[in-house]
Amino acid sequence: MFDLVADVEAYPEFLPLCEGLRIRRRSLTDEGLEILVADMTVGFKAIRETFTSRVTLDRARLKILVEYVDGPFSKLDNRWTFKDDPAGCVVEFYIDYEFRSRTLGLLMGSMFDHAFRRFSEAFEQRADRVYG
Repeated sequence: MFDLVADVEAYPEFLPLCEGLRIRRRSLTDEGLEILVADMTVGFKAIRETFTSRVTLDRARLKILVEYVDGPFSKLDNRWTFKDDPAGCVVEFYIDYEFRSRTLGLLMGSMFDHAFRRFSEAFEQRADRVYG
């Protein structure tokens, strides 16, 4: 499951509202962490927004941290953790966000809440297709 979530380039193939994703930079730290800086474009009807995030892939600890860099949010905190379980893999997902513009927040806020719920379903469906 870590690999499925870490494959950010594939997000436009299965994530609702994700219209594009571009990796700006990819690097490896001395501690074995893979760091990506990526632009994701999301859209709904006539609204399109692109935001930039720094994604830290910590394979040894089975954690993914997404840090907001630039775009329409004033904050975006996103964390994934993966734990082995006899029944499979337990995935914990946390997200907290706030739009920079109150108007955009009013327009997009409830849609984004719904979209994030759909995101989790999309990851589950992707896992079913990839892992059976």
